[in-house]
Amino acid sequence: MALTIEGARLVDAAGEQPAARLVIEGGRIVDVGPEAAPRGRRVDARGMIVTPGFIDLHTHGGGGFALHTTDPAAIHGYARWASTTGTTAFLIGVVGVPGGPPLAQLRAAAQAMAAPAPGPGAEMLGIHLEGPYLNPARRGAHDPAWLRQPDADETAALLAAAGGRLRLVTLAPELPRADALIRTLVAAGVTVSLGHTDATYEQAREAIRLGVSQATHCFNAMRPLHHRDPGPLAAVVEAPAVRGELIADGVHVHPAAARLLIRALGPERVIAVTDAQAVTGLPDAVLDFSGLPARVVDGAVRLADGTLAGSALTTAAALRNLVAWGGVSLPEAVGMLSWNPARAIGVDRRKGRLRPGYDADLLLFDAALTLQATLCRGAVAHATAPWRERLA
Repeated sequence: MALTIEGARLVDAAGEQPAARLVIEGGRIVDVGPEAAPRGRRVDARGMIVTPGFIDLHTHGGGGFALHTTDPAAIHGYARWASTTGTTAFLIGVVGVPGGPPLAQLRAAAQAMAAPAPGPGAEMLGIHLEGPYLNPARRGAHDPAWLRQPDADETAALLAAAGGRLRLVTLAPELPRADALIRTLVAAGVTVSLGHTDATYEQAREAIRLGVSQATHCFNAMRPLHHRDPGPLAAVVEAPAVRGELIADGVHVHPAAARLLIRALGPERVIAVTDAQAVTGLPDAVLDFSGLPARVVDGAVRLADGTLAGSALTTAAALRNLVAWGGVSLPEAVGMLSWNPARAIGVDRRKGRLRPGYDADLLLFDAALTLQATLCRGAVAHATAPWRERLA
């Protein structure tokens, strides 16, 4: 059944159209613009803002659901919950395990993707493996027992366990044999991101030459930018084809530093991420993080010693933060959450824009940027009470 959303302000990375129509049918956008011919049921959305759905490339869970799991049902539960927060697609975040690579968790993620749960929810676009090839000096909250050195046979086992669904790998490029690992992953079509790294400027430049095209949570868990030791961040800024993640919660990165990063890279190269943990949305809950208790403290997830262990951020909240911090327009902020991540993992022919032929992953916001409804491939996955009636 076709649906026409009328009178809304349509915003994506390309700009905005006031008081336009957006027509969807069969799970896709079929027409956009003030002159678009309406089809099917017509919904008056005057005063609303419609954006593409947000794509979270770096998340570990939320709503009580952890993505690093051997239970595919937990991943399905997260997909349903995530749609209530502005996320319409995501990568399944897997980290390390003691004594070996996380093969069971990769298999569970692949199984969840092979047999998605019924009902509308955020789409699983692949797997993000954050580790185990990280530098212990920049491990952050990652348990030292999780960390390993790159190994060719182990790389083959990881790719096999993921069943062709590995889309993003975070690694420290200065580790021994990391150059071979980067080449293998790039040849397999995997986006490689430097992160949890103590790489020098020169080592980061070499990794980029080998195919690294992203930087994981810029500023966090990496050698800092220094005027005599510029480190990996300077190499990323200088490489036009490399994008940088930004945890847009205002805790992991101060708003002034966030503005600096956006200005240095340009809005088109920044990917806003949450790095959220399972306790997101559950402020009084306690997370078992590698046997250590972690909880939400002052807007972020922390271990008992104060170490940051991820965020309690949602993508809808990230949008409000980016706009409130200044320095970017609403279309640019929307692009950091939709179009830029879509390009980073190669789904930009169907995700991240409001144009004909793209998936009808849509978010409806009021003028205060409060999320009112989420459509995942044309199906209503979330709506406030007034919008549930209007979209039913």
